[in-house]
Amino acid sequence: MPILRIEAPDDESRLADWQHVHNVIVPPAAMSLDEVRERVRRYRLEVAYLGDVLVGCTTVRPPAGDDATATVIARVLAEHRGRGFGEELYTRGLEQARSMGARAIETVVLAANEDGLRFARRHGFTETERYVLPGETAEWVDLRRD
Repeated sequence: MPILRIEAPDDESRLADWQHVHNVIVPPAAMSLDEVRERVRRYRLEVAYLGDVLVGCTTVRPPAGDDATATVIARVLAEHRGRGFGEELYTRGLEQARSMGARAIETVVLAANEDGLRFARRHGFTETERYVLPGETAEWVDLRRD
């Protein structure tokens, strides 16, 4: 399998790349560059490249609550799926969450993203909730694994 180059989005170009992947995969939650700049201060974000080609991105939200639950989200652009990149990004995010003290892991997937739901279930996640945010129409799925 080709080797990904995975980097923190520490400049405007990488922030824009993270934003691009996020917005393509979850258009109902499209973010502005200012929102990405704010998010990178709270969460661990990374972008993945195959050579110079943008492949995907990740978000790891640090553990919170009494059960130390972290959120790990791996996103791979459709044209790069099925090549093991999601696995690599997810494994890396999981390791980061555990190094932060996570005892449980959650993820959230747009219900329309059937590839993402299959990936999560294949990795031991079970659905905990489906919901539509107030004023929106997109359905989201929360999943968890202990």
